[in-house]
Amino acid sequence: MEWLNALDDDAAARHAAGLRRELRPRGAAIDLAGNDYLGLSRHPEVLAAAAGALAEFGLGATGSRLVRGTTAVHEALETGLADLLGAESALVYSSGYLANLGAVRALVRDGTLVVSDAHNHASIVDGCRLACAGRAGRAGAATVVAPHADPAAVRDILAAHPGRPAVVVTESVFSVDGDLAPLAELHAVARAHGALLLVDDAHALGVLGPRGAGGVAAAGLAGEPDVVVTATLSKSLGAAGGVVAGPRQLHRLLVDTGRTFIYDTALPPAVAAGALAALRLLAGGDALRAELHARTARAVARLRAEGLEVSAPDGGVVSVAAPSPDEAFAWAAACRERGVAVGCFRPPSTPDGRARLRLTVGVGVPAEDFDHALDIIIKERP
Repeated sequence: MEWLNALDDDAAARHAAGLRRELRPRGAAIDLAGNDYLGLSRHPEVLAAAAGALAEFGLGATGSRLVRGTTAVHEALETGLADLLGAESALVYSSGYLANLGAVRALVRDGTLVVSDAHNHASIVDGCRLACAGRAGRAGAATVVAPHADPAAVRDILAAHPGRPAVVVTESVFSVDGDLAPLAELHAVARAHGALLLVDDAHALGVLGPRGAGGVAAAGLAGEPDVVVTATLSKSLGAAGGVVAGPRQLHRLLVDTGRTFIYDTALPPAVAAGALAALRLLAGGDALRAELHARTARAVARLRAEGLEVSAPDGGVVSVAAPSPDEAFAWAAACRERGVAVGCFRPPSTPDGRARLRLTVGVGVPAEDFDHALDIIIKERP
C-alpha cells in the first residue's frame, strides 16, 4: 500500500544517513548507558520497600489518582521530594517526560513568551510546542530558542518583549554533554524581567547540591517563588516517574487542570515506595556522590589522554565525540560486543547535529569493571 511504501522509503533514508535505531536484548554488559548514577536501583532497602508495596497494592495503580484514589506512599514521596528540593509542594507523575509536558503547559498563559535553551531535552521541546502551537496551545504564546547557556542572550530576548509574561526554560545538567547551566545568572536575568525560571533537574538530582538536592539547590535557588523544578525519578533514584516541585498554587493548578496528570494512570505504588526508599538513601549519599565525581574526572582524563574529544561534565554524563553517525553506531556496537553498554547519540538527539557516545557514570558498577570499560571504549574507537 502507498502509505507503507512511504514508510519504507523514509526508513531507507534514515538508514543511509546512519540514523537507524534498534531494539536489542539488555544482556549482562558493564553498564555505562543507564542513568542509575548512585546504584540505588538494586539496593536491598529499595527492593524491599517496592516488594512490600507490591504485595499490598498489586502490580499497577489501576487508574489515575483522581479516579482511583491516592495512596500514603505517593503522598510520602511527594513530601520527601518537596523537602529535598526546598519547595512548598511536589506532584509526582508517571514519567519525567509527562512532568515536563505538564509543567510547561501549566506555566504558559495567553501571550506568554517561552525562552528555551537550544540544548534542552526533547520533553521540554515538545512541552513548548504543545503549549504554544495550534488550537490546543495558548493564544499568542510563542517559543524563542536561546543560544546554549547564554544568560546575555536570554536577557536580550526578554528585553525585546517588555511587559510580556515569560518563562525561561533550561536543564540544569544537560543530558547530552553533561555541562551545567548558569542557573544563578539565568535566574537573575529572569527576575529582572519578571519572568519565571523552569529548571529540569533530571541529571543533577542526587548528583549535585547539599544532600544531592540538585542543581537548583547548588545554585542557592531552592524555594525561590519564581523557580519551578522538574525531575525524573529514573536516574539517581533508580526508579521511574517524574516530579514537578514549586509553590503550592502551582500544585493546585496541576491537579485541577494538568492533562498529563489528570488523564494518566498513576505511578504504581510499588515504584513510588522504591523511589521513597531511594530518596532517603540519596539524601545521605555524600560518599556515593564523591565517588561519582572522582570516576567522572578519571574517565575524562583517560579519554582525553588518548586524543578523544570529551565534554567537560559537571555531573555524571561524559560525552565523547564520534566522527559521524555511522561511526558512532559502529563504535557503540563494537563496545557492546566486548561487553560494555554505552549510549549512542545521533541527530536528532544531539542539539548541534554531531554524533557522540554518551557515558553515564554509575557507582553501582565495580571500580575495576568501570576502568575496564574505559579500556574497551578506547580500543574500539573508530
